[in-house]
Amino acid sequence: MSLPIIPLGDGLEVSALGFGGMALSDVYGTTDPDEGVRTLHAALDAGVTFIDTADVYGTPREGTSGPAGTNEELIARVLADRRDEVQLATKFGIAGSAADGITRGDRDYVRQACENSLRRLGVDTIDLYYMHRRQLDLPIAETVAAMAELVAEGKVRHLGLSEVTATELTEATTVHPIAAVQSEWSIWSRDIEANVVPRAAELGVGLVPYSPLGRGFLTGTITAERIAQTALSRSPRFSEHFDANQGVVEVVREVAGELDATAAQVALAWVYAQGAAFGVPTVPIPGTRSAQRVVENAGAVSLTLSDAQKARLDTAADLVRGGRNFSFSADDWISSGRE
Repeated sequence: MSLPIIPLGDGLEVSALGFGGMALSDVYGTTDPDEGVRTLHAALDAGVTFIDTADVYGTPREGTSGPAGTNEELIARVLADRRDEVQLATKFGIAGSAADGITRGDRDYVRQACENSLRRLGVDTIDLYYMHRRQLDLPIAETVAAMAELVAEGKVRHLGLSEVTATELTEATTVHPIAAVQSEWSIWSRDIEANVVPRAAELGVGLVPYSPLGRGFLTGTITAERIAQTALSRSPRFSEHFDANQGVVEVVREVAGELDATAAQVALAWVYAQGAAFGVPTVPIPGTRSAQRVVENAGAVSLTLSDAQKARLDTAADLVRGGRNFSFSADDWISSGRE
């Protein structure tokens, strides 16, 4: 099976749907590494060849400090046999546990982080290397300059940025071409539409939306009991506003029923339609532990919303209660907190 190929920026071409590897680590519940490997193989078999990970995803090893890297090691098991099928993306910049919120973007750190990721992934080159979060007291140009050295040395093919503002993106592109911006973007998380998405379109930079299914909430399958057992419990959007936000889910379900599609497919189809409306290449990266869900999600690539259905989904954002920054209390952790 194959999916259409989408050109992001800087000549990078990827499958129309990506896979968010974070779901294969213990973030939204306990995971089985062997099942994760099977899911990744199923993704590649379904044509989902754009695989996204980060050095901070996974469980820190006992007696070690710094990013965990175990998610990269898991993905390496698949890359060992199928590297030539994959457009591989990983990230650096969150130093230590994600819960600490410590970021680094200095040259020495960037270079060492890249070497560590290459080793864990078992590859010679990373197709898309993201700055996961920026070090706010360091000019972004300095970090991007360090990343550009990795491109010149052949260790990285393309550069990306995650959760940057429009101004930060513009500054970064004066140093080196940027292939993609990764940020949360979905029916219920639309703050980047104010500045970031238009700027990306203007600069020829692609968008890679993470959590396009609202961390599972928009599928209508996530329960309050499950939320209570995961990191999602830290977010009022998922906890205290769980019942109120069912109104958003209901709109997605209604449209899914009209199209004989899954709620996940509808949520992804909206992201594609929104990207097209802004004129920006858009490749969402939903994550799942289920091989069956990967195949179902791939069906969204060919799903078309009517204008009326798109309009109803657009207005669903008005029903949302609670902000999207669930990982940290600091507003500046996401781009909208710095604009």
